[in-house]
Amino acid sequence: MALLAAPAEAGPAAPTAAVGIQALPSSFQWSSSGRLISPKPDASHDVVSVKDPSVVYANGKWHVFMTTANTAGGWSMAYTSFSDWSRASSAPLTYLDTNPNIGTGYRAAPQVFYFAPKNQWYLVYQTGRPSYSTSSDPGDPRSWSAPKDFQTSNFGGALDYWVICDSSMCYLFSSGDDGKLYCSETTVGEFPNGFRNNKIVLQDSQFALFEGEAVYRVQGSNTYLLMMEAIGSDGNRYYRSFTANGLAGQWQPLAAGESNPFARSTNVTFPSGAWTKDISHGELIRAGNDQTMTIAPCRLQFLYQGRDPNSGGDYSQLPYRLGLLTQTNNSC
Repeated sequence: MALLAAPAEAGPAAPTAAVGIQALPSSFQWSSSGRLISPKPDASHDVVSVKDPSVVYANGKWHVFMTTANTAGGWSMAYTSFSDWSRASSAPLTYLDTNPNIGTGYRAAPQVFYFAPKNQWYLVYQTGRPSYSTSSDPGDPRSWSAPKDFQTSNFGGALDYWVICDSSMCYLFSSGDDGKLYCSETTVGEFPNGFRNNKIVLQDSQFALFEGEAVYRVQGSNTYLLMMEAIGSDGNRYYRSFTANGLAGQWQPLAAGESNPFARSTNVTFPSGAWTKDISHGELIRAGNDQTMTIAPCRLQFLYQGRDPNSGGDYSQLPYRLGLLTQTNNSC
């Protein structure tokens, strides 16, 4: 399968070129790479899995942030970068607990973006609370600041925080493995402070809306795409999708069931061999890298976590690896 070409850069580089408006399809088909990013243990990091990737393109490189799990069940984060996806598997990992500002302890589920109004990069992650660090250079793992909290206490969900902004407001989404999607908001001018108006914006049964949510603006429109991880009737993880007209709009199903999923092993082909039945926590490749989380709806690509279908045991010890889906049923 052909891997991803670099997009036009946004944020601190040139803005993404305008494209014609394309509609999202009502169903999806994908082709998957093999395992692209795997753990690289060292003397201080007995890492068994890499998970929850966030990816941006900036300064001529792909930058991937991820969760790691070690043999003791501890969660931390790592970073890698490469100029081309063919080099992803050989790129070294830098463990972010080696940055004395971020430090050791529970850090997981990163999201990275460039916040253009303040000319600053943000790394959002969970520490038991919604936390973030800032940097002027996403390619320097030691440049990230000490974590600060968006809110002093959790509202509802305590997992998988996700920030997205429109022209006036910023929204902080979270999940809680309880069938609910939570959201708080603040103004662009107040960000990263002032999150309030806490509410539940979508709910279903526990496993139908589980975790791993991500929200994107569809380029050239006021349509927003929500994708959220579910656990299927076969016990494997997959993604459902919804759309809304504006970030404050009502979410409506797009490809949102087991028979018509956004991304599930049943609508994915594996040219190099089926190495996973989980299509689990990941992120779409964006058209830029700023706070609007914009995607081009033509030929979507999705960096996700998968694992050996025969693996089992404690969740923290499951051997997750990262692979890349490419949409095959686009009309472009």
